[in-house]
Amino acid sequence: MFRTVVGVDGMACGHCEKHLCDAISEKCQVKKVTASRERKECEIISESELDEAKIREAVESCGFKFLTVKSEPYEKKGLFSSLFGK
Repeated sequence: MFRTVVGVDGMACGHCEKHLCDAISEKCQVKKVTASRERKECEIISESELDEAKIREAVESCGFKFLTVKSEPYEKKGLFSSLFGK
């Protein structure tokens, strides 16, 4: 799994956040996507690395400014892993 954090400028409200999440979900194979206008970012969890061009296209199709993208391997943290270190 991968965690991708996208810097986004231009979100003004909760509707903007939802609109961006929907656009990214339509263009990319994602497990989970969340957006925060306060942090000016969108976090995407996916099975494989995502195509930066598709992410940029989704962000710009909503009328927002694509700022940055950073992807890293991701391991879901749950109760089991926090108790047993796995």
